[in-house]
This record gives sequence, C-alpha cells and structure tokens, in this order.
Amino acid sequence: MRPVDRNQPLVQPILNQQKNAPAPLQKYGTVAQRLPIGLSEQVRQESVTMLNQLLADTITLRDMYKKHHWQVVGPTFYQLHLLYDKHYEEQSELVDTIAERIQILGGVAIAMAADVAELTSIPRPPKDREEAPVQVSRLLEAHQIMLKNCHDFAKRADDSGDDGTNDLVVSDVMRANEMQVWFVSEHVVDTPLAKAD
Repeated sequence: MRPVDRNQPLVQPILNQQKNAPAPLQKYGTVAQRLPIGLSEQVRQESVTMLNQLLADTITLRDMYKKHHWQVVGPTFYQLHLLYDKHYEEQSELVDTIAERIQILGGVAIAMAADVAELTSIPRPPKDREEAPVQVSRLLEAHQIMLKNCHDFAKRADDSGDDGTNDLVVSDVMRANEMQVWFVSEHVVDTPLAKAD
C-alpha cells in the first residue's frame, strides 16, 4: 500500500454548482438552430410549442395509467392491472419520442412534474382510489383530449411543412392512443350475458 502524499490534493467532486450557475444554455420556449433540418425558426417554434403541450399531456396520461395500475380493485382487477401497466409502458415510449423530436427541432422539452402539471390540458384525477369504471372514464376523457389535440397539431404541422412532426403525431401518438382507447373502452361496454344451449 502506498503512503498518502499529504502535498497532493485529494480528488473531490465540485458540489453545489447550481448556486453560482451562469445563464442557462437555452431558455425554455425558445428554439436554437442546432441541426440543419430545412425548417424555418418560426415553423420549428410552432411545432415545439405544440409538441410540448402533447408531451405534458402524454406524461400526465402515462402517470394516470400507473396510478390506476396501483389502485385498481374489483372483479376485473387482474385484467385491468396488466392492461394499465402495458399502456403505461407504451405512453412512456411516446414521452421519449416526443421529447426527442422537440430537441431535434432545437427546442427544450418540458420535463419536471410541476411544469407538466401547469401545462397539461388533462384534468387532474383525485388522490383517492376510485372504482374501475370511474378510472376507465377518466382515462377515456384524457385520451379524447389528446386525440383532439393530435388532429389539430397534425393539421398545423402539415400546413407548415413540418412533415417529421406530422408523422410523429399521426403515426406514433395518434395511433397508439386510438388503440388504447379501444382496449380501455371495451371494459365499460354493457353487454347482455349470453346463455349457451
């Protein structure tokens, strides 16, 4: 074992750098030209604004799925418990895809829970545990809000020539949410019991 040289400085992490931090590298709500992707600053700014709204709503919906996954009860517990977790994972993938598109456009993706809560257009569910049909109803309302925004955002992205954002909104976000609506809504369909002869 080597003796410690008292004249050598110890390796020490530099802590609390945020206290004297210089100006941020980029302010939220702005776009920077990092990648030459053939879109004007105005088009990129509009797409980033729309995508941050979609990101906040997707994060909120993702978290609603996890909340309901933990709190579901009743005769359909097992099916819904698994379905909610599957949808949570799918929404998590969308979160990353949307955030990466924002960065590609030169924007800053919204990320922290408090900021997401301020921006989301999805109503906040109560902290309480609710019956499965109420959970399903809340999820369907959240999907409807997202899908209405998707139709609007896809049209606006198409009109502005931002084909990448249009493709992401239609091919990724819209299709995934439509599929989830189908799977979730089937749990509240009132069907008569059938008798086998």
